[in-house]
Order: sequence, then structure tokens, then C-alpha cells
Amino acid sequence: MNIYGFDHIVLCVRSVEATLAFYQRVLGLEAREERPGKWSLHFGSNKISVQDAGTLPKLAERTVPGSGNFCVLTETPMEEVIARLRAHDVEIVEGPAEKAGAVGTLMSVYFRDPDANLVEVSNRIS
Repeated sequence: MNIYGFDHIVLCVRSVEATLAFYQRVLGLEAREERPGKWSLHFGSNKISVQDAGTLPKLAERTVPGSGNFCVLTETPMEEVIARLRAHDVEIVEGPAEKAGAVGTLMSVYFRDPDANLVEVSNRIS
């Protein structure tokens, strides 16, 4: 088996509406309704599926809001990332700081979304 990348991740949330609004406003992600009542957030070739905690399928019944922890990459300079977060009253919980990424060193800032999922936004350092 040759695993080569991610297709999508799923976030379990208390409010799909609040989550979509947060990620659109703060990170500029695109919300799409894939089918009636099933929403996702898109950026580049990536997708975050948004699952309402009140309607979890049996397969995902142990998933809880706030248990997500993920990193997204940007070419936007870190100073601009920080300024955008501050402009939207998003508290930075750590960073900027150097971290080890999948393919090298990252400069990262961390914050939490409305469900307290930990979000890392990073620049690759060459």
C-alpha cells in the first residue's frame, strides 16, 4: 500500500453554521453544501467535512466537538496571518514558533475554533 496524502478530514461541531462562518471569515475557506444539510470547507485541493454533533452516524458516534487538531499551510507571511487573526479577535494560543512539519521546518501559530479544535497555520521555512 502506498499512502500519498489526505483527501479530507472531518470536524465534529456543535454548530455547523457557526463553524462555517468562523472558517470563512478567519481563514477565507469556501463553504459548500455537498448535499442537503451536508457541509464542507474547501481550500486548494483540500476539504474539511463539517459534521453536526447532534446527527453523528453510528460509525462516528465516539467523535466529540473540540477533539480536532490540524495544520494548514499558507504562503501568506506570518505577520499578515497574525494581523488577520487579531483583526477577527482570534486569540493566538501559541506562536509564532518553529515546529517540525511533515517535510521540513514550519513557522506556526495556533488558535482554537468555536468548538476549541486546535488549528495551526504555518509557513514552510526553506
